[in-house]
Amino acid sequence: MNARAALFDLYGDHLRPRGGAAPIASVIQLMAALDIAAPAVRTAVSRMVRQGWLTSVDSAHGAAYGLTDRGRRRLDEAAGRIYARVGGEDWDGRWSVLVLAPTTERSRRERLQRGLTYLGYRWLNGQTWVAPRRSVEAESVLAAEGVRYDEFAASYGGQDAALVDRLYDLDGLAAAYRAWLDLARDLVGAAGAEPDQRTAFAARSRLVHEWRKFLFRDPGLPPALLPARWPGTEAAAYFTAEADRLLPAATAFVDCCLPRRS
Repeated sequence: MNARAALFDLYGDHLRPRGGAAPIASVIQLMAALDIAAPAVRTAVSRMVRQGWLTSVDSAHGAAYGLTDRGRRRLDEAAGRIYARVGGEDWDGRWSVLVLAPTTERSRRERLQRGLTYLGYRWLNGQTWVAPRRSVEAESVLAAEGVRYDEFAASYGGQDAALVDRLYDLDGLAAAYRAWLDLARDLVGAAGAEPDQRTAFAARSRLVHEWRKFLFRDPGLPPALLPARWPGTEAAAYFTAEADRLLPAATAFVDCCLPRRS
């Protein structure tokens, strides 16, 4: 687990509900439970500040960093996807379609590809990207790159299943879910049936970290577009059950590392 990814998990899973800010000393203490050294934490925090995810905030407990508006939006959307990966709301049969203005800058195109793919969009052709649902964050991704676009909600003229096969590697995704289940059971088993607070925090953090990787792979297809007996359903049920079970002890550990509120 690298420091930057672990920080996103920490802020999204524990600090966002507590106001989204914490002293760097507390962050370093929490990251130590994940075997991440202080220099790596400081470097990752500096990088996240430069990228606009974190900002320096006033604190009576030394240097502290909190989420920017951009960081809050990203983590709020990520949380909705992390804790509701499969079997979400009914689908109305319409796809979100983005038609982007052309750009000749390669680095900008690559950033757009990463950003839109993370949000569940896939390249269709030309300047057109599609997703099964609209993402409220797509606007900020495109605005950050200064790219004009048109957005539509449209029904596909052919079979939706054929479009899914064209855009998404469901066989590979299914295999990834099965592999995740094996890894998750090993992680949870190693923590024991009744882990102490530090162990529970570490186990849950690693569980969330591995599950969060599906944000970059799984577009969040509605059940109507998924095959029968989809392995993501079993994986989601296991994740939810174990994340909930470990949460009280993990929360207690976080509270011990943060300054007491006056």
